[in-house]
Amino acid sequence: MSQVKITETVLRDAHQSLIATRMTLDDMLPMLKAIDDVGFYSAEVWGGATFDACLRFLDEDPWERLRIIRKHMPNTKLQMLFRGQNMLGYRHYADDVVEYFVQKSVSNGIDILRIFDALNDIRNLETAIKATKKEGAHLQAVLSYTTSPVHDIKYFVNYAKQLENTGADSICVKDMAGLITPYVAYELVKELKKTVKIPIQLHTHYTSGLASMAELKAIEAGVDIIDTAMSPLALGTSHPATESMVAALQGTEYDTGLDLKKLNIVREHCVKLREKYLESGLLNPKLLGVDANTLLYQVPGGMLSNLVSQLKQAGKEDKLDEVLREVPNVRKDAGYPPLVTPSSQIVGTQAVFNVIMGERYKMVTKEFKGLVKGEYGKTPVKIDPEFQKRILGGEKPITCRPADQLKPELGKLRSEIPPELIEQEEDVLSYAQFGQVAIKFFENRRNKKYGVDGEHVDMENKVHPL
Repeated sequence: MSQVKITETVLRDAHQSLIATRMTLDDMLPMLKAIDDVGFYSAEVWGGATFDACLRFLDEDPWERLRIIRKHMPNTKLQMLFRGQNMLGYRHYADDVVEYFVQKSVSNGIDILRIFDALNDIRNLETAIKATKKEGAHLQAVLSYTTSPVHDIKYFVNYAKQLENTGADSICVKDMAGLITPYVAYELVKELKKTVKIPIQLHTHYTSGLASMAELKAIEAGVDIIDTAMSPLALGTSHPATESMVAALQGTEYDTGLDLKKLNIVREHCVKLREKYLESGLLNPKLLGVDANTLLYQVPGGMLSNLVSQLKQAGKEDKLDEVLREVPNVRKDAGYPPLVTPSSQIVGTQAVFNVIMGERYKMVTKEFKGLVKGEYGKTPVKIDPEFQKRILGGEKPITCRPADQLKPELGKLRSEIPPELIEQEEDVLSYAQFGQVAIKFFENRRNKKYGVDGEHVDMENKVHPL
């Protein structure tokens, strides 16, 4: 067994999980060199919700963030999370937009694209896979892990084989809700290692309290890479702590070879960030605990907080347990989709409506109808035709790859942006995914640069000394 490799998530998923993706580039800059010095297999720095948060809340250009991180971390592979045909947005995009986004991600500094589809519908990954291979980047294809009557080890092993056949360079078992138990992790990795020749990585969240044990058993079964987060921003809805996993493996055949003293330099900065986020209220201490309810209802942490806020708005907070019991029913009716963005929000919101209305499917959301129709792809289990008819009325279900119904849209999207707001080619991709949010960002950027009256203001170049 060769040493276990580690992907550090503190620059992306750790803060997405704990502080709603609000870590700024200014917060990151002091630790980039120290992270680069550790010798991680890779650092996850981009994708997921970072793009949205940069434009919507932080007034930061996500592309510029990536370029600056690349500049300060020349020795570490940079990794992103990419939602297949959805890219980083919330709908399916035409193939020409997906291809262009992959091209620009790689040319701005991404080495590894971790590409997933919420339904594990391989058709929704085809374009992103081809584009990644064309750009010569590392393609990590994802098994969106979940539990259901159909999601057994055989299901995931078959899917992994298909992904390997499409040209994947590695496979990631992505357990977004922290559902994988230690012995299932062991069995799954064992079977994957027998079936595919490419490296296997495990990504799991600490939500249910199982993640460190699951990673340890996966390591014993031969997993090649694990995802962890620096300890001050680990545990809870985040990931196992990097330093703890490194220490646990020291002196064994799985030794990561990483130096705890070098990790401590990064940790010291993360401690300051944790204190800052706790003081500001960005970090809710509740998110740092274990919520074993996850195992009962298979509801990821982010989905749980959504359900609570929807019930609050309706003045029905007392109905939470009822809604949690309804989630598995809705999920079954919808063909057992894994509960990850966007299917988690779709299933959760429909469960809320079913409970509040006192009658199941009396009111159906547009998104739930879309899921049942096939707009998001093929569900793991075929949806009952009678149920489908009830939800769709006279509309016909979609049986082809959803993006086959989309015309090329890059040119149209580019023409919708006022030309004076475009400063870089990448702006069209920001606009494609986030529309008016991106336009508002472009306007602010222009005003800062030229002043509201259009006169040029000399801006200090925003690359910070470390």
